[in-house]
Amino acid sequence: MTSSQAPEKSVGAIDRFFKITQRGSTVGREVRGGLVTFFAMSYIIVLNPLIIGTVADGSGSFIGGDPDQAIARVAAATALVAGIMCIAMGAVANFPIALAAGLGLNAVVAFSIAVLPEMTWADAMGLVVIEGVVILLLVLTGFREAVFRAVPKELRTAISVGIGLFIALIGLVDAGIVRIPASQATPVELGVDGSLAGWPTLVFIIGLLAAIILYLRKVRGALLIAIIGATVLALIVEAIAQVGGSMNADGSPNATGWRLNVPALPDQWVTLPDFSLLGQFSLLGSWSKIGGVTVVLLVFSLLLADFFDTMGTMVAVGTEAKLLDEDGSPIGTRQILIVDSIAAAAGGAASVSSNTSYIESTAGVGDGARTGLASIVTGVAFLLATFLSPIVDIVPSEAATPALVVVGFLMMTQVLGIDWARAEVAVPAFLTIILMPFTYSITAGMGAGFIAFVVIQVFMGKGRRVHPLMWVTAVLFVFYFLRGPLQVAFG
Repeated sequence: MTSSQAPEKSVGAIDRFFKITQRGSTVGREVRGGLVTFFAMSYIIVLNPLIIGTVADGSGSFIGGDPDQAIARVAAATALVAGIMCIAMGAVANFPIALAAGLGLNAVVAFSIAVLPEMTWADAMGLVVIEGVVILLLVLTGFREAVFRAVPKELRTAISVGIGLFIALIGLVDAGIVRIPASQATPVELGVDGSLAGWPTLVFIIGLLAAIILYLRKVRGALLIAIIGATVLALIVEAIAQVGGSMNADGSPNATGWRLNVPALPDQWVTLPDFSLLGQFSLLGSWSKIGGVTVVLLVFSLLLADFFDTMGTMVAVGTEAKLLDEDGSPIGTRQILIVDSIAAAAGGAASVSSNTSYIESTAGVGDGARTGLASIVTGVAFLLATFLSPIVDIVPSEAATPALVVVGFLMMTQVLGIDWARAEVAVPAFLTIILMPFTYSITAGMGAGFIAFVVIQVFMGKGRRVHPLMWVTAVLFVFYFLRGPLQVAFG
């Protein structure tokens, strides 16, 4: 055997394993598609730390205990878990779908779970691990169809839409576009005293417009390009204007300062990643702090958001790649769901929130990806990105949060899937959607929608049509909303 023959044998083995030729693709297309998917979703390396790493838990502590290191640690762990799970998806399911920490799911963990009184980040991530294990059991037992049927289509859609609005609101608040007014005359206001002011606000607006235009022009990696461009602009602005942070050196507030990071070039661009967040979770710590009913409801909330999102994503990717079987299900559905379920638990175990399948995988499929080799390429790119975590500290929230607003828009488009002419399902869907951002709680929105749906069905004489799981969940949500008075009444 000559050395010139060896590569052909190697490529042949890869071709056979991934069925590249059989699916009408080439190794080159798979590599290119995998890289396109990475650039389309790599914004999560920046956004996940801004959500997970900047919120204090119920005990007042930041994730990992050190607020100065939280963002870099979350960035490194986010890239690590995404890399490993993408490779697993490619090797086990041979499907061109990539995974990473789920936007929306991380918001649930940060703003609805970790902030509960006495809860710690370890407790919150323990619930994510439990959720992943539960989903895995649902997949292995075939029970996922029952869960899918239990929740009406309109409510499933409303959950996604509500999370989209919630994410957009988080982006606007973190950028300082929406604030609590000093006068407290209204719950919120635009910018400072009802006016847009300051260089950071201008950076946000330019970043948002850039993200929208790039997306509409179907530029690959639009969100990442917008984040990078806005960050470069922020660096220039800070170097010239010396805006400073949201607090002055004397401790007085600087209303027009940068809300999170003050953009500045790092001392070093590449460093050994800090994976100290791995394994920092507590499976049972939350039970004694918030009670069994609340734990069950929170896990169920995570499960619903994760479960249905994955189902929709893999069908969308399968449709785009023409990888659906005669029943309309993606090829290797069980393997896809098994890896996705393990990814959910792995995200909790690594303290980066539940990992899930990304709709951005369709970008790689659109560039020719048809096999799991593309997912492996995406995973390798994520692993290499673990060495670039210092770069995350450069990015101010004003440069990153425009992506949250755009993602919120994309999730909002699903509102067309709700039949607004049928008030008996439209009203619960409406309550689900509006209460998520208005209460800053995804769980509250879901609970209101579930309870309203069951009550309306009963009074419409259709109570027998309600799935038993919906009855159980609605009752649990009643206890969840009344947990304060119940704790007082029963001591």
